Amino acid sequence: MSRHIRRLRWYIGALLFLSTVINYIDRQTLSVLAPVLKDQFHWTNSDFALIVIAFRVAYSVGQTVCGRWLDRIGTRTGLSIAVAFYSVSAMLSSLAVGLRSFAMFRFLLGLGESANWPGATKAVAEWFPRRESGWAVALFDSGSSIGAALAPFIVLSVYKLAGSWRPAFIVTGLLGFLWIPLFRSLYRSPEDHPRLSPEERTDILANRASAAAPDGGVSTGPLLTYGTLLSLRQTWGIIVGKALTDPVWFFITDWFAIFIVSRGFKLEDSLLAFWVPFVAADLGNFAGGGLSSVLITRGWSVGAARKFVIVLGALGMLFLIPAIYVASLYALAACFAIATFCYAALSTMILNLPADLYPARSVASVSGLSGTGAGIGTIIATYTTGYVADHYSFEPLLIGASLVPLVAMVALLMLVRNTEATRRGLVTPI
Repeated sequence: MSRHIRRLRWYIGALLFLSTVINYIDRQTLSVLAPVLKDQFHWTNSDFALIVIAFRVAYSVGQTVCGRWLDRIGTRTGLSIAVAFYSVSAMLSSLAVGLRSFAMFRFLLGLGESANWPGATKAVAEWFPRRESGWAVALFDSGSSIGAALAPFIVLSVYKLAGSWRPAFIVTGLLGFLWIPLFRSLYRSPEDHPRLSPEERTDILANRASAAAPDGGVSTGPLLTYGTLLSLRQTWGIIVGKALTDPVWFFITDWFAIFIVSRGFKLEDSLLAFWVPFVAADLGNFAGGGLSSVLITRGWSVGAARKFVIVLGALGMLFLIPAIYVASLYALAACFAIATFCYAALSTMILNLPADLYPARSVASVSGLSGTGAGIGTIIATYTTGYVADHYSFEPLLIGASLVPLVAMVALLMLVRNTEATRRGLVTPI
């Protein structure tokens, strides 16, 4: 008989965190090398935007497709296949010879990486009691900022050692194949995991949000149709919230290196400043998830706790506007750091909402729909960024990136609330 692992759910959370770290290192490889590649291939900002859009198109469509696929095939098999697929796609980028081949390989990368967030959200819904889901989502989502922070050091080190950008894509792509055996050796559903103690199993099954049946029993719930999901105002609140906030994060991750260079700073001399906003985002994940969890344990309703953090996060993203006016690299990094800290807190709340509201078998589907909304918003924002940066400057973009999250905040406050669907048992009370 296998020995039980104490607090096994947090080992699962750690694996989801590592998956997200690797996911972001792979996608950030191109962004870190963007100044080098733009110079070698003579790309304009609009050209670079097309490559980013190729990734976003696949990522956008893939979120909905992979969300449904994960709800049907299961988390363990689905994430294993997805990580293998995007790891191979990342390594294939080393063979690119120009704009079209880069766009093709980035499309494949986006298709594979689109499964990570629906899969991780589904895993949290399966493995964590509601009182801890904020911390759990913060843990795996913090992998995005850690991956983005690690990528410049890894990628630029390989680039300098090899004297070429091509090995950087191979090295970062290999990381996923180190993760897959760890994940498959440990991940099972909590219902039948042989290493899970009876006490922890009882706690998880009785208290996870998405498992609560209307009669107070325990059930994984139905696989709701897309028609049903899209008829719910809560679903649209989550979709709109993601669609209007994720583009700000992707604007920073995709364009920050180019923005720093455009302000007259050398990327090699700016690694610390480049790193700071992403570490701040990591702290923001835990601040948002932790604060909402603390408020819930103190008697706040889940909805009130999540929305309180959402409001604070949206207001804090206004700090992108002062970045226009500061001259110091570190003052600029500080403005971005405050904004990314607040974005991450807000994002953690939005990522929590599918597990807060929907049956376990529909969590990845809702997460995928919101990811598609975010993808569409990001595609529009990416094209706009390339055009505006080429023809004007980054200043209008920073103002827009500060103000749009306020619209997302209003949508979340107005749409994500208890309704007739709550009373009918389609969604969990919030």
